[in-house]
Amino acid sequence: MNANDNPGERHPLEPFLPSGARLLMLGSFPPQRHRWSMEFFYPNLQNDMWRIVGYLATGDKTHFLMPDAKRFDKERIEAFCRERGIALYDTAAEVIRLKDNASDNFLQVVREVDLAALLARIPACRTIVTTGQKATDTLRSITGCDEPSVGGCVEFRFAGRELRLWRMPSSSRAYPPRRMESRILSQGLRRLRHYLRIAQPDTGGRMPHAMPFSGTEWQSLRFRGNRASACRHSL
Repeated sequence: MNANDNPGERHPLEPFLPSGARLLMLGSFPPQRHRWSMEFFYPNLQNDMWRIVGYLATGDKTHFLMPDAKRFDKERIEAFCRERGIALYDTAAEVIRLKDNASDNFLQVVREVDLAALLARIPACRTIVTTGQKATDTLRSITGCDEPSVGGCVEFRFAGRELRLWRMPSSSRAYPPRRMESRILSQGLRRLRHYLRIAQPDTGGRMPHAMPFSGTEWQSLRFRGNRASACRHSL
C-alpha cells in the first residue's frame, strides 16, 4: 500500500499542557482508535509507557492501570503529570498510515507539530523527551538539532529558548519485545526517573516521596538478571 491509497489522518487529541510544565514528552502519533483503552496519550495497552512511568514513580508497574487491568486510568495519569509538570503531545500533527498496525515504521508524516507554538504555551519548559526513533527523527527535522544516543541528550537553541533533548527508545510492543525492566534501565528509559525529579521545582532535586528507594539508591539502581539490586555508588 502506498501513501496515495490513504487519506491523511489528523491528530485526534489536544496537547496536554499543564500550567508550569517544565518537561515536554513527544511521541510520534497515536495508534488507531480501536486500539485505545483511554482518551489520552499512549492509550494502547500494548504500549508500556504508563507501566514504565508507574514503575519508576512508585515501584508498581500496574499503578496506572484500572482494577480490571483492561484500561489505563486517565484521571490518575493526568493528575500525576500535572503534579510533576509533564506536558505531552506528538511530533506529527497529521500522518498517513501505510499499514494497519501500531508501528512507527509505517507512519508517513504529512504535517509536523508547530513546536514553536507549543513551547510558547509552556514558557517554563526547557526539556524535551522523544519516545522512539520516529519521534526523534521528526523533532530533528523541525529543530535541526543533533541526534542524541538512546538514553542520552543534546542541547540546542530553538524559538529563542535554550533546550535539552533526551532521546528514549519506543515503549511500544510493536517492536521486538524485551524485558520491561531492561528497557527501562539498560536502554535509557531509566532516565525517566531523572525527569520525574527535575520536573518538580519544590523538591530541591530530591526524588518524590513515593519512590521505593532513597535518591542515591534510585540513581544507582541496576537490574541483574531477573531481580533488582541497588548499588551505593552513583551513576
